[in-house]
Parts: sequence; C-alpha cells; structure tokens
Amino acid sequence: MAHSKVFRRVWQFAWPAILANISVPLLGLVDAAVLGHLSSSEFLGGVAVGTTMLSIIFWAFGFLRMGTTGMIAQARGRRDSVAIARGLLQSVFLAIGIGGILLLGAPLILSLGLPFFYASDSVSAQADVYFTIRMLSAPAVLMNYTLIGWLLGMQKPRYSLLILLLSNILNIVLDLLFVTVWGMATRGAALATVIADYSSLVLGIWLVYRLLPMPVNRKLLCEAIDGRAFYRLLVVNRHLFIRTLCLLSAQAFFTSRGAQLGDDVLAANALLLNFLMLISNGLDGIANAAESLSGEALGQRREDKFRQVLSVTGLCSLVCGVGLTLVFALGGSTMINGLTSIPAVADNARYYLPWLIIMPLVSVWCFWLDGIFIGAMKTRAMQNTTLLASLCVFLPAWYFSKGLGNNGIWLTYTLFMSARSLGLLAVCYYLSCRHKWVSACLHHDTEVVKSS
Repeated sequence: MAHSKVFRRVWQFAWPAILANISVPLLGLVDAAVLGHLSSSEFLGGVAVGTTMLSIIFWAFGFLRMGTTGMIAQARGRRDSVAIARGLLQSVFLAIGIGGILLLGAPLILSLGLPFFYASDSVSAQADVYFTIRMLSAPAVLMNYTLIGWLLGMQKPRYSLLILLLSNILNIVLDLLFVTVWGMATRGAALATVIADYSSLVLGIWLVYRLLPMPVNRKLLCEAIDGRAFYRLLVVNRHLFIRTLCLLSAQAFFTSRGAQLGDDVLAANALLLNFLMLISNGLDGIANAAESLSGEALGQRREDKFRQVLSVTGLCSLVCGVGLTLVFALGGSTMINGLTSIPAVADNARYYLPWLIIMPLVSVWCFWLDGIFIGAMKTRAMQNTTLLASLCVFLPAWYFSKGLGNNGIWLTYTLFMSARSLGLLAVCYYLSCRHKWVSACLHHDTEVVKSS
C-alpha cells in the first residue's frame, strides 16, 4: 500500500514535469521545422551551432536549477521556512550576477567558441546572428532556472509547466510570424526565443511570489547576500557545474565533428539531437519527481520513505524509456519527414535513426539516478562518475572510432551515456547496501565546510 501511495505521488508530480520538460526541446524542433523548410541547410546548420554554443553556456549553470531543487526539497522536508526563502534569494542573486557577466562577455565568447565547430562560412555567419541575439536573454534564462528549481523543490510542478508552456507557445507563434510570414530567417528565430524567455520570467516571478512562505525582510536579505553564504552555495554546486560541463562538452563535440562531415550531416544530426533532447527531457520528468520526493524524505530523515521513492521512480523511468524507444522505432521516420523537406538532410537523419532508437534504454538509468542524487545533494558522486565516463570511455571511444565517420560519433556518445549509467548505479548500490543515504545527508554540511 505504501508503494502504491508513492507511485501515485510520483505520477502526480511527474506528468506536469514531463510535459514541461518535453516542451523545452520543442523550441528547437519548432526552429528546426521552420528553418528546415527554407531553401538552404545553412540556416538549420547555423541554428544548430548557435544553439549548441548557447546550451554549453546556459546549461553549464544548470546547478541554479538542480542545486535549488535539492536544497529546497530538503528544507521543505524539515519545514524550514527561513531556509526555503533564503535559498531562493541566494540562487536568484547568483543568477542575475552570472547573467550580467555573460551579457558583457558575449562577443568574446562568440569569437573564441565559433572556430571550434569547423563550420562552413555560410553556417558560421548564421550561427553568429543567432548567438548574438539569443544571448540577450541570458539573465532571463538563468533566473528561470532558479525559479523552476524552487517550484520543483516546493512540489509545484504544474507551476513550472505554466512557465514553460507560456514560453513555448509564445515562441511558436513568434517563430511562425517572424520566419514564415516576415521572412526574418535565423534572426527571427532568435528574436522569438528572447521575447518568450522574458515573458515567461515575468510569469515565474509572480507565481513564486504567491508561494513564498514568509515575507522578504531586511534580515532575510542580509542573510541571503552574506559573502560566506554565497561561497557556501558555490561550494555545494561546483560539482554540478563540472558534471554539466562534461555533458555539454560531449554534445559540443558531437556537433563540431558532425560539422566536419558536411552541412547535410550537420543538419541531420541537429534534427536527431532535438529528438535526443526530447528523450532526455521526457526522462527528466521522472527525475524531477525523484529530486523533490527523495529530498523531502531525506530532509525528514526517513530512509524507509526514501527507499520507496528510489524503487518506484526507477520502475517509472524504465517504463518511460521503453515507451520512448517504441515511439522512435515506429514513428521516427515520419517525424523526420515532418521536420525537413531537404532530401539529403532527411536521408542522412533516417540512416542514423537506429542510434536514437536505442538511446532511451541506454540513458534512462543515469537520468533517473541524477534525480536521486540531486535530492540527496550527493553532487560529488555525480561529478566523479561523469568525469570518469568522459576520461576513461568517451575520449578512448572517440579515438578508436574516428574511422567510422558519423557512426563513430554516435557510438562514442552511446558508450559515454552507458558509462554514466553504470557509474551511478554502482554508487547507488554501495550507498543502499550500507544504509548511507540518510547519514550522507546528515553529514552534508560538515562535508561542505571541510571542502571549503
């Protein structure tokens, strides 16, 4: 009976989180669908390069979302209203500061990053346009990470769904208007996303304000802006930062090596990577439930409740992984045809589709356990397993598969995700057998002090 109750809670949390997460790569799919029907693949390739650069930059600071969720979930489990409000303010201030730095450094980042993609001159020109405009939304993107992370930690996934739905619906409408009607091509696709980002930020601020458990007073502000508190926040989240850099470096490698094989292969990989993002964000819906529910259980020091969350979210993740595999196996070719009318791009995408079909079954485990480890704030293990997968699997696999062309790129990425899954499973098994989940949570503050 206890497991059935947890199962209901997981799905009540997960379904809006899944819809919200799936809506994120739909932005890329909309851009791909609109630009994929233009006269040349340079527009789609340029957006692929620009989006990858932005993903590396923005998602490197994904700890603003993940770290906030774990911290708030545990504070909620302890019923600590002060920690809930203070954690939000600290993360928001950090997001604003990082966003401002990114705005000022955008030209330098572009000049340093673009040459690594080895794209043609025409694709590079389109990537320049897309990146420059999209970077204007850096503060909004990072603040949205924080607000959504806080809402997930407070177990309000429907509110995060509202934020992302507004962003995506507005982006779709503006994409069609700017690109299809007004013929703004790459510039229009970027501008549509910037407007959508700031519009969703306004909604997010309003929703969070309504849920704050206590008013923001002078004492709370002083605690939030304390230098030691900020340093402690950075120490806690640096593991997530390094882990995210490894993941996004792998994706950047994927796009840059694909670009060396020609614009058509680059564009085909861009389509499949959008589907890959659909997979990861769909599986992350269950992971979001795992983050919040496991964090709450550990905040309450309830290892029995935590183990129920662990087993139920694992089963739900497996079901979602099998379902996504079937979706792409049965309908992948049709979806590709709907996204591009360029024959060479569509043919290449269909040829490499089998790699995408097996990806959910390979990666489901690391997405699920990412959620568990975030809720437990066991970020060091996430960092170390990802570093190990990068250095001991990704790099050797790439070196020995260089002669396989684009198949070698896909093989390398698949082995990398497999290694991440196995690493996290091993750590999870160790902590579970030795009953160390709650003790790790109890000693978390001590570990932070020592590491600082």
